[in-house]
Amino acid sequence: MGWSKDDEPGARKGYHHGNLREALIRAALNLIGEKGPAGFTFADAARAAGVSSAAPYRHFRDRDALMADIAKRGFELFRDALQKAWSGGKPNPYVAFEAVGRAFLAFARTEPAHYSAMFEAGVPLDSAPGLQQAADEAFAVLRSAADALTAHMPRDSRPPAMMMSLHIWSMAHGIASLFARGDAGRRRLPMPPEELLEAAILVYLRGLGITDSK
Repeated sequence: MGWSKDDEPGARKGYHHGNLREALIRAALNLIGEKGPAGFTFADAARAAGVSSAAPYRHFRDRDALMADIAKRGFELFRDALQKAWSGGKPNPYVAFEAVGRAFLAFARTEPAHYSAMFEAGVPLDSAPGLQQAADEAFAVLRSAADALTAHMPRDSRPPAMMMSLHIWSMAHGIASLFARGDAGRRRLPMPPEELLEAAILVYLRGLGITDSK
């Protein structure tokens, strides 16, 4: 069922139930990019989408629900990017792991608004159906990579895969947040962030006795 009239004078007409949700999400992503995840209100998102301040409640109970939906979608895109880079550990786990690191930074650069919603907006992972699962599935790519990287090591000297995953996630997130994002929060760095992360991972893995065996 369509609708074309909003409650506030001057609001644009022509939105339908089928695309209002997407229009609000696009508007919120633009606002996150311009003002940060805390720099706008629910009414601002409605105004940017060209609808009345009451219209968003047809799809989201409040601003937090809108942000949670954006974070969920972000984690789903993030998961897909990491899985594609990992490519089942091909051509070998070490090389594939480096590709995952590059994909991590590339996502922060190409999807800065999603990245902010995921990691900087303070959205609780249990605040929306599927959000926790999407975040867990993204992290699981690193967990799988850690398992593959240590599979050849003696079991009694093998580092815990969860610990490795958290360490690598923390390094990648720190570099992404500071140097690889595609918005005003990016700091200057006298080298590509990919090189910084690659060096950090190399030092870390060598410290654990893991090298590129190819």
